[in-house]
Amino acid sequence: MECQKKANQLLDEFCIPRGLLPLDNIVEIGVVRSEGFIWLRQKKKKDHYFEQISRSVPFAAEITAFIEPQRMMKVTGVKAKELLLWIGVSELLVDNSISGNIQFKTHTGISRSFPISAFVN
Repeated sequence: MECQKKANQLLDEFCIPRGLLPLDNIVEIGVVRSEGFIWLRQKKKKDHYFEQISRSVPFAAEITAFIEPQRMMKVTGVKAKELLLWIGVSELLVDNSISGNIQFKTHTGISRSFPISAFVN
């Protein structure tokens, strides 16, 4: 429970909606602030269905990323289904000001935007 609390505090600090990483049973969280590197480890992988965007997203047992305000880059451990293929999400950008959307990018260059409200916990 302590790791979950720290994960929520970290997401809040960087203005990233808590519901974006709906992880259960987090057993380890780490931050290298000088590099902006984070990792979260949960007991086992988790599949989560985001109802408002009608998408299922698998989260690996370990998720890593480089984080800065309203942005996560070089994300590992998160995938999205696009055109019948599971593709790793590599970057996300929270745009609170203009569109109110979160933009997701993959390594292949595919980009999708969804409303922030779909990820508010």
